[in-house]
Order: sequence, then C-alpha cells, then structure tokens
Amino acid sequence: MKKERGAQRTDVLVLGSGIAGLFLALRLAERARVVVATKKQDFESNTNYAQGGIAAVLGPGDRLALHVKDTLAAGAGLCHPDVVRAVVAEGPDRVRDLMELGVRFSRHGRRLSLGREGGHSARRIAHAADLTGRAIEQALLGAVLDHPHIRLLENHMAVDLIREPGARGRVWGAEILDRAQGTTRDFLARATVLATGGSGKVYLYTSNPDIATGDGVAMAYRAGAVVSNLEFVQFHPTCLYHPRARSFLITEAVRGEGAKLLTLDGRRFMKHVHPMAELAPRDVVARAIDHEMKRRGDKYVLLDLRPIGAAKLRRHFPNILRRCRELGMDPLREPIPVVPAAHYQCGGVRTGLDGRTSLPRLFAIGEVAMTGLHGANRLASNSLLEAVVMAHHAAGAIATLLADGTAAPRRRTPVAHGHKPLREAARLAHNWEAVRRLMWDLVGIVRTDDRLATAEERLAALAEEIEREFRVYRLTADLVELRNLTLVAQLIVRSARWRKESRGLHCNLDHPRKSARFRRDTVLVRRAGSRGSGSGPRGRPAL
Repeated sequence: MKKERGAQRTDVLVLGSGIAGLFLALRLAERARVVVATKKQDFESNTNYAQGGIAAVLGPGDRLALHVKDTLAAGAGLCHPDVVRAVVAEGPDRVRDLMELGVRFSRHGRRLSLGREGGHSARRIAHAADLTGRAIEQALLGAVLDHPHIRLLENHMAVDLIREPGARGRVWGAEILDRAQGTTRDFLARATVLATGGSGKVYLYTSNPDIATGDGVAMAYRAGAVVSNLEFVQFHPTCLYHPRARSFLITEAVRGEGAKLLTLDGRRFMKHVHPMAELAPRDVVARAIDHEMKRRGDKYVLLDLRPIGAAKLRRHFPNILRRCRELGMDPLREPIPVVPAAHYQCGGVRTGLDGRTSLPRLFAIGEVAMTGLHGANRLASNSLLEAVVMAHHAAGAIATLLADGTAAPRRRTPVAHGHKPLREAARLAHNWEAVRRLMWDLVGIVRTDDRLATAEERLAALAEEIEREFRVYRLTADLVELRNLTLVAQLIVRSARWRKESRGLHCNLDHPRKSARFRRDTVLVRRAGSRGSGSGPRGRPAL
C-alpha cells in the first residue's frame, strides 16, 4: 500500500456525509476549517434513503409529553429519560433550522403536512412527500458545497483512527484511503467526528445502501472507545420483496395512512397481535411478520395500500407508486409483497448528547452513536431528529475544544499495511457473503442461545482470516469494509449473548421475557493490547 507523503491538517475531520455530518460541518464552518470525507458519492448515505420523515411536536394537537411517552414506550425500558426529554424539547427548533437551510417539507396550505407512523400517538412526522431524506440531503449538501471553509472529499474512506498511546489517548484524526488512487494519507485534526451511519450491510437483507458497513463502530472500538447496546438491531417490517429491489423500503407512513398487512390468503393478522394493530412499534410488527412467514412457510406477506385511496397515494407516496410500477406492480390495484430487513442500529459508540465519546477529541453523532434516546427499539422517525440535535450540540462542544489552541502532533507511529496484491477477489466476496448470511440465519429477528454460540464461533474463525489478509494484502475499500463488517458482527453477537432476556429488538426464544436484571445497557470495551475484537461485554446500569 502506497502512502502519500505528508499529512493533511485541518481543525475538524468529519467522517460521513449524512444529515449529522453535513449539519455539523455547516454549524462549525464559520469558526473552523472542516474536512468532510465520504466513502462514495456525496449523496450516498442512510439519510438519503429515509422515506418517512423527522419526528417533532409541530402540530396543534400534539404535546412534548406525548412524544416523550411514545419514545419511552418504544424503547422498552432502556431509554435514558433525560436524553429523551432533551431531544424531544429541541425537535421543533431543529426542524425550523432545516427549513432555514432550504429543506422544503410538504404542506397543507400554510401548515406543515404531518404524518403518523408506528408507535406515535399523534401526527408529528414532517416529511417531503416520501423522499424526505433526499430533500434534506440535497439542501444540506448544496450549502456545504457552496461554503469556502468546508472541503468535501468524495470516494475517501477512513481506515483507522489516529490515537496517542495509553488508556485514554487523544484521537488526532484518521488514516484515509483514496479509493480512486489506491493510496492512503493521514488527515490530522484537532477534533475528529464519526458520522458514518449504521451497519445494515452486516445482514443479507437490508434497507441500507452498500456503504452501511459499521465503519465508525469498528474504528472506535479498535481505538478503545466504549460501544453499547449493539444487540438492538431494528428490522424495518416492510421492505419490498422483489429480486430487482431488495433494498427498497416501504415507509411505515403508509400504515399510518391506513395500509393493512395480510397473509397470502388475505387474512389481516396485526389486529390480533397488538392493540395498535399495524401502528404497533416496529419490533412488534417485524416479529409478527416473521412469525407468520415461518408458521405458513411463506417467503413474504402482503401490504395492502388500497385503503389509503388513490388520490392520497399519488399525492403522498409518489416515489413508492412509481417504483412499484417500474417493477410490474400496481399498489392501486393489488397488495404488494413485503419482508422485514435490517434497517437501523440502535446501539453504537457510547456518547453524551454532545457527541463526546470515551476518548478525548473523538466525537460520534447520528446513527453511529448511542446516546440512550432509542433504548431497546427506536421510535419511527426519531433518527433524523437525533442526528440534527446531536450535531447542534456537538458543534458547540467542538468549538469550545478548539478554543484551547492545542495542535495535533506532527508525527505518529505508522501502522504497517500489506503490500501484496490480492489476486483472488473471490476470497473477499466469499467471506463477505459468509458473514452476512450467517448473521441473517443465526442472529436475526428471533435468536436462541445455540444460534448465537454457533455464530460467535464461526465469526471468530472468519475474523482471524480477514485480519491476516488485512496485514498481508494491499488495502482496498472492499477489504477495509469487510474487516469492519466482521468486527461489528462479532460485537452484535457478543452483546446478544450477554443479554439473557427478550426486550425490544432483542428476542431470544430461550429467554422469552424481560428481566429486571438486564434493565441496563450492554457495554463493550476492547482490552488494552488486544489485536482482535477484544473483551466480552460487561453490563453496567443505564444512565
């Protein structure tokens, strides 16, 4: 691996270009030089694929207390109440910030058009038709590209964080791989921000784009940061079941407008599962669909959008309507096939609301972070809300940090990468497939102790092989992503093995009930000097 001579220096290095990273960059750009490094094209992020919207108390019939109550109920006892109250209280102001930056949310006349999704007791989802994420991304990205103090690097991905030695060594940036040139260079920064999104590609079926390989969690863990609650992986109940659209999500806003879930013989089943029927929290709906598929031996269930009405479907969900028709389906005439798919990482790098991690000068914001807002199950459309609130707070904390004038060190001990060309790319492809299929089959919506033990054993063997390849072969984006993906899979399994109960998104058939003993966060910290995935989890009470 060729390393470019001379490190690049900046005040703030942001890894990731979703809503959290872009909003933060804009908040800091008047006071600091900011570099935003993004793995692929500038528009590729989980934000861009978010259909539903952003939850906030914006309507006359809603109250902050109701949003707090709904969030706590969905989180199944593991939310941090102080964080929930703070995020919900700031929601309306942050939505207004987005509008000032050019985001155009849908309206009825002069008022915002507010939708309702699973787990919400009121209409509070601000949206831009059914392409909210894209509208936010485009507005923020346009502002970033126009700003003279922000440098956006496309097709650049972090390999590892640059950190001083010692138990709590400071983080001073990251080693960055230029995907096009195949070279790496150190980017030294006085503050480093992980805004890398989630890890949905750990699973075979996911609503996430290809970039969601858990890079931020993996890098933070290897550097010694605390990570938490990674067993809580949210499966979106309704992804379109079609070989040409495996990642196309059908927003649950359609269920908020009246869509119904049916078995293949036309039986509606959610009304027998939960008092809120199709508007039950996501974990309940996903498990119910999984149960019906396994009970009947079906590959999918049906989602009937016809109760919404043709006019409202065309007005509120034009993208869904268009995509289904491209694939030969017409939601106006017949139900469409759907399956659950990995969607959101509720755990992550443990932080405060200002994004501070356990390592000095390292911040994490958005989906990569675990603030305690989501608990054991994220309430629909709280993710974009958390991202923008965190970015707002992190900008203030970083500005204070930069005021001390401390500069990054000029030298560091280089990490040796391999130099041999990888002649058989099929080896990477095989291991990539093996990790994702193993996680889907053994660590999915429903788990058992035996499945988790088997998964841990097989992942350990794969991780050893992949780590060896990382140190022997020339770095490529695929190899870096596979290394991160496998480590995050191990952390999910280790967290799940520790939690001997069923709570929220973690359902273990051998421990079917909640336990007061496990009403606390799962915590993982790498042992000092460990080269692999580190120590097993140790629990500590939720804050």
